[in-house]
Amino acid sequence: MGVIVLLIAFSLLVALIFLGAFFWAVKTGQFDDPQTPSMRMLFDDKPVSTKNKTLTNKTD
Repeated sequence: MGVIVLLIAFSLLVALIFLGAFFWAVKTGQFDDPQTPSMRMLFDDKPVSTKNKTLTNKTD
């Protein structure tokens, strides 16, 4: 029974360390992306509708 308590305590400690590392990364700007917003306008095209396009291979 003592081993289970030890494992739970250790897992909580590891979880808190990872949570602290995550908050540190967010606070220091590790997830900021200054380049993508400026490039987003280059790829913001409307999809082309294929409903009105017809493929006809007429041979007279």
